[in-house]
Amino acid sequence: MRMELGLLGVLLGAGCSTMPKQQVNLEPPLHRMEDTIKESVEYPLDVHDPMEGFNRRIYSFNYYFDKFLYLPVVRSYEWVMPDYAEHRVSNFVDNVYEFSNFSNNLLQFKFKRTGITLARVLVNTTIGIGGLWDPATGMNLATQAEDFGQTLGHYGVGNGPFIVLPILGPSNLRDTTGSVVDASAFTYAGPPAWVDDDDVTLIFNGVTAIDKRHQESFRYYRTGSPFEYEMIRMLYTAKRELEIAK
Repeated sequence: MRMELGLLGVLLGAGCSTMPKQQVNLEPPLHRMEDTIKESVEYPLDVHDPMEGFNRRIYSFNYYFDKFLYLPVVRSYEWVMPDYAEHRVSNFVDNVYEFSNFSNNLLQFKFKRTGITLARVLVNTTIGIGGLWDPATGMNLATQAEDFGQTLGHYGVGNGPFIVLPILGPSNLRDTTGSVVDASAFTYAGPPAWVDDDDVTLIFNGVTAIDKRHQESFRYYRTGSPFEYEMIRMLYTAKRELEIAK
């Protein structure tokens, strides 16, 4: 157990040691969104963002954190782990987090999706050997992703103001509340509570944080658009509306 903790520390240290000494110019764009949009035109998606100045600073902070700490740790993980092992870790983490999919589908009375999620867990935990493999998807039992933010939206709770969370990225007041509820439920009623071992929980949380970023292809300031912040804000809001409507 201590060896795994030591390995996690080595990975974190490797990420810090490879931080490049690079100056990044994040000056405001030459053109502002306010100069481009027209008040007389009704746009399809108007995102409420009363904390835009603060959110932009957090967005920039996330860029630096991602580039100089988070991604170097992830790249160290990818260098140490063979692709085959990475897939097994990702499958295992996803299988454990089916707890949130199951509970939120159940809360929304989506019984078919709840049943599919339960079947996925049973198949992947048994035939898939603890979730290291994902035979359920090959049996047409697709992931039924749901979270408490979607549950709140399902029952008519509005987005609230747009928020950029440190490290976690785009969100809104409803989804941030949902994330807190999901994290609390997972910690105190989900698999970590069943294990009741602080060392195992700590290792799992560390591996999960690395694996989730490993699976996410998004990179800050790669769009080439001077309106990246506005674009991400719009896309996030549209994506969440589609996820709630399904």
